Amino acid sequence: MSLQVPPLPQQDSVRPPRAFAGQGTSGEPFEDVRSIAVLRGGGLGDLLFAVPALDALAAAYPEVSLTLLGTPMHRTLLDGRGTVVDSVEILPYAQGVRDRPRRQVLVAGAGNAGAASGSTAPPAEEAPEFLARMREQHFDLAVQLHGGGRYSNPFLLALGARHTVGCTTPDAQPLERNVPYAYYQHEMMRWLEVADLAGAPPVRLEPDLPVTAAEQQAARDWLVPGTKGLVSLHPGATDPRRRWPEQKFAAVAARLVDDGYQVLVVGDDSEAALAEELVRLGRELTETPGGAALLSTAAGQLDLPTLTGVLSISRVLVGNDSGPRHLAQAVGTRTASIYWCANVINAGALGRSLHRIQIGWILNCPECGISVTGEDAIRCSHDCSFVADVPVEGMYRDVSALLAG
Repeated sequence: MSLQVPPLPQQDSVRPPRAFAGQGTSGEPFEDVRSIAVLRGGGLGDLLFAVPALDALAAAYPEVSLTLLGTPMHRTLLDGRGTVVDSVEILPYAQGVRDRPRRQVLVAGAGNAGAASGSTAPPAEEAPEFLARMREQHFDLAVQLHGGGRYSNPFLLALGARHTVGCTTPDAQPLERNVPYAYYQHEMMRWLEVADLAGAPPVRLEPDLPVTAAEQQAARDWLVPGTKGLVSLHPGATDPRRRWPEQKFAAVAARLVDDGYQVLVVGDDSEAALAEELVRLGRELTETPGGAALLSTAAGQLDLPTLTGVLSISRVLVGNDSGPRHLAQAVGTRTASIYWCANVINAGALGRSLHRIQIGWILNCPECGISVTGEDAIRCSHDCSFVADVPVEGMYRDVSALLAG
């Protein structure tokens, strides 16, 4: 007896398949677009979250010139890498678009998700000059991938592009096409929605950056021969509340050294002291004769291209929710990382075959007890870790599983 399947009812039109479920509202492509400006300031991780949207725009508008309005760090990362970005224009300091950094980090430094690159930035008074120069380029489409729009939308509109699209909060100046901004949304999905509203459906969900042969060659200078491979470790994060205690990182590092792996701690200049302390603690814990030679620090010693190379030849990157973690994923390296529970929503890796996440579940400040969850949570003055409850054993288990393939 065969199963009879009734025919589907006839419809006047068939909705085209979505690129991925829950994508949002697709927009029709704009006509006669030959140049696109994309506004995306911020740090290393901020740029990487926007890369899939940049790829989508380039695929939907294959003949355009794509200009990124970004930071010196963005230019350093993208220069000569063969991405879809044709040029990077350095943003001037402007409130909510490119705020002055609390601390200066060299453009050549490793950086992290919120680190700013300071010395070559145009001063704030150059914003009008910058905008006037951008208007002379007569962009056909300007895309805002930079927050909810309170400050970034007026800046984008001042470019004078024929068409504009981006995110908008209720108090922000609207653009021609708008995606509602809600804080708790994954950053890559947020910007893919914006690109899709501009008529550019997704071509990939996560960033994919090529690595140059020169970067990998420079990275090999840091390898210790005769080990099972390199594990990179990044203990820093822009927000100190996202940092796992260095004592726990040291415990994981020591166990990896005892397993026969080289562990190299990476970070920017400001993280050099933290890295040195981690190495000191880890060397005390290792039980391997000569194990001290397998655990060392390169924090503050790597320019961004060499860091990219080091991450690309690493078996695994172990670290917090930070720029180097996101960069490691973008160059194809497996990652084992520590996230505060709320940050997983916005910044966690989407898959678990190549990327493992341990989650800190602290919901109240350990110092004052104030609630730290929700969009309207108040930032207290304490910088204690919100991920200190993540166990060493869980992290070591994740790293070991990734190393085992």
